[in-house]
Amino acid sequence: MKDVLAVVLAGGKGSRLEPLTRDRAKPAVPFGGGYRIVDFVLSNCLNSGLRKILLLTQYKAGSLDRHVNCGWRNFFCRELGEFIDVVPPQQRVDEHWYQGTADAVYQNIYSIERENPDKVLILAGDHIYKMNYREMAEYHDSMNADLTIAALKVDPDAARSFGVMEVNDSWQVTGFEEKPDQPRTIPGQENLCLASMGIYIFSARFLYDQLLQDANQKSSSRDFGKNIIPSVIGSHKVVAFPFADENGKTQAYWRDVGTIESLYQANMDLVKVEPQLNMYDSAWPIRTHHGNFPPPKFVFGGGDIGRVGMATDSIVCPGSIISGGHVERSVIGPNVRVNSFANVQDSILFEHVNVGRYSQIRRAIVDKGVSIPAGIQIGFDPEEDRRRGLIVSDSGIVVIGKGMPIARLSTDKRPGQKSVPSPHIGSSRVQSRR
Repeated sequence: MKDVLAVVLAGGKGSRLEPLTRDRAKPAVPFGGGYRIVDFVLSNCLNSGLRKILLLTQYKAGSLDRHVNCGWRNFFCRELGEFIDVVPPQQRVDEHWYQGTADAVYQNIYSIERENPDKVLILAGDHIYKMNYREMAEYHDSMNADLTIAALKVDPDAARSFGVMEVNDSWQVTGFEEKPDQPRTIPGQENLCLASMGIYIFSARFLYDQLLQDANQKSSSRDFGKNIIPSVIGSHKVVAFPFADENGKTQAYWRDVGTIESLYQANMDLVKVEPQLNMYDSAWPIRTHHGNFPPPKFVFGGGDIGRVGMATDSIVCPGSIISGGHVERSVIGPNVRVNSFANVQDSILFEHVNVGRYSQIRRAIVDKGVSIPAGIQIGFDPEEDRRRGLIVSDSGIVVIGKGMPIARLSTDKRPGQKSVPSPHIGSSRVQSRR
């Protein structure tokens, strides 16, 4: 793997994840309590023996840059030729943002050539999966391929969101169509299609030639799936690599978490009794930057009726205190506080969230630093949540971003509760009151 350079495309705007991406790039969105989405692709690189990584950023990269600097620099030794470099747009080629995936690589071709790799591995920074890229690189060499594309079997409905491949008996790609309306199925498996995972290994010289040719095509979208891959099928050796999961489960796990629904469901996958994504696998660890937090704490054992600090079927990260509240089927990030008589169900709370007394939260994603006022009900009536100014997805998931206002409605009450002025959700640090 010393001759392989990994290029991670981490500049996605992530508009379908707003408001979670208003202040951060999509790969920097928290996932699974203490992780960021980008940690999965970077862990795959590290576990595969890849020690040369360019991370190409673009939109709102500050949070991502800080995360990589805090959590990933120490794994690489520059004196041994190892590195992970965060590369912002440099406009070496032209004065514009990246116009597509191929253009992002083309505009950084100088940085790639400088390392003189034999192969270039192109990766997306916003998917959740475990994969050994070493096996794919060895497959690429054994097939004497110019381009190898990682392939995943999906149903025809899902295939409309992918590039769909056709292959012959030796797994050579004979056809490729990006996001087709009528995707072609696998012969003999009419209920499945062969989808591109957006993971490519190019022989380096071949990649340079194709990027230069594409840059001279005025009509090109500057995209690997739309332009470069279809243009080389038939004239060069392009092969598919069947996805080999390192998850330790019988069924392969891969998730694109580019929408609120998919991000929510992937997090909820983790709180199952036997989650399909194995986060406790010491043979293939997922690494990240962990803050210096104390262990999670659960206080009040039932002196008052209903005042019991308890979490069931949930992930609770370090620094969090469940202070007389209930948590069920939820992902609780670092340094979160759930105060007395509050109830959190089927929800995802990012770091430094404070849930006020008697509040009830259901099927919600709460962004970092948000303070939920006492006595609020969220996630019970979509129309009332929308009238508050909160974002509610098509499936009813409530998303509370930093600084979003919240108005108290008639349903927000508890027995014996005094009138409380209409508060706002703030982005202050967790308060110490119970």
